[in-house]
Amino acid sequence: MSILLGASTTVIVQGMGREGRFHAARMKEYGTKVVGGVGPGTGGTERDGFPMFDTVAAAVDATGANASLIFVPAPGAADAILEAVDSELGLVVCITEGIPVHDMLRVAAVLAETSTTLIGPNCPGAITPGQCKIGIMPGENFSPGPVGFVSRSGTLTYEIADALTREGLGQSTCIGIGGDPVIGLPTPDAVRLLNEDPATSVIVIVGEIGGSAEERAAEYMRAFGKKPAVAFIAGRSAPPGKRMGHAGAIVTGNQGTAESKVRAFEEAGIPVANAPSEIPKLVREALGSAA
Repeated sequence: MSILLGASTTVIVQGMGREGRFHAARMKEYGTKVVGGVGPGTGGTERDGFPMFDTVAAAVDATGANASLIFVPAPGAADAILEAVDSELGLVVCITEGIPVHDMLRVAAVLAETSTTLIGPNCPGAITPGQCKIGIMPGENFSPGPVGFVSRSGTLTYEIADALTREGLGQSTCIGIGGDPVIGLPTPDAVRLLNEDPATSVIVIVGEIGGSAEERAAEYMRAFGKKPAVAFIAGRSAPPGKRMGHAGAIVTGNQGTAESKVRAFEEAGIPVANAPSEIPKLVREALGSAA
């Protein structure tokens, strides 16, 4: 089993430009069932062996796709997400960064009334190792196993997954949720999915300064956690008053600081690594305590 994506997931790619074509091919090589691409005026043609369609609705009708990966540039990305939602796809992953916040607020209002799960924007995607990857992450860094993983940072997702894999700690599902202020699947919701997943035995939560998502995830695990968890917070050495990296990494007063997030996890009984390299050791200890 897995959450959100697996062997039965079939994917279309919205935005088959250079990046879309490159990653569609990498996903297919990994074993993901990529069944077509979408672009206005491309219907009836092929790109790199993938059938093309003018609209998401046409692609879904022809292929039965149940997921979409979006590379549409920022000015049109919100409309691309809404088009996928309108076609009732179960999972939409948006890689695009730089989408205006007011556009994503419009998307968020629509998502609240649907059953579609959006990952991103400004994210690396998601992967159930050995079954399906939707996004831009390097598949060789991941391996199947019992560690569920949610991260706000793309590069830390790759680094930590690789460290876990090298230590023989495979992953159930890994989700790079994205670093923008308004995203589809926030950390607490991703943690809840992993907490309810029978294939997941321990949860790794990688956060960063800004916002309150990690604190809310800690509160959820404190009240409802069935699995042990470990955490890491990026940005602990950020100078006060500075915004670091992601647009969502904004500290306001005492909210969103590294200290408040670390404290929330520790109060929930979740150990916090001081560096990414410590995570495999903490995961192995958590697995041992859960045995």
